Amino acid sequence: MQACPTRPACRWRAAALALAVPLLTAPACGGGDGSSPTSPSPANPGPGAGGGRTIQADPSFSSVVQEIFERRGCTQAGCHNNATVSGLTLARGASYAALVNVRAANEPIVRVIPGNADGSYLVIKLEGRQAVGARMPLAGAPLDEIDLTNIKNWINQGAKNN
Repeated sequence: MQACPTRPACRWRAAALALAVPLLTAPACGGGDGSSPTSPSPANPGPGAGGGRTIQADPSFSSVVQEIFERRGCTQAGCHNNATVSGLTLARGASYAALVNVRAANEPIVRVIPGNADGSYLVIKLEGRQAVGARMPLAGAPLDEIDLTNIKNWINQGAKNN
């Protein structure tokens, strides 16, 4: 009997696996890992691994909110890496100015209203309550409770540029 690597069926399976693994592990718009605190991954090592995420009462924009955009893939090509998508860039250094007190392109509502997370279009889109378009992140799982709460807390604490 032949060894498996030389049999046609085994070679086909090996080739299919070689093609599928990069597709399954490649980052996509929206991350897709859900980034829940109970599912460790390189992007979210989990509690006790030095990278555990926590809900913060007054999160920093640059270290908490921007990190969420980057970890979830929102800043990648094809999403919000430049202003060609809905006029919104979430790239580091440009995202704050594109979000706070700026009217959304598709609905007559402000993207981030300091002190009003529930009325901010960013939260409306993240929760899937929008009238136009789809819930964000588009190709990924919805934000988990930690990420969504930190974004809401940042907005409710005045959406500071810190």
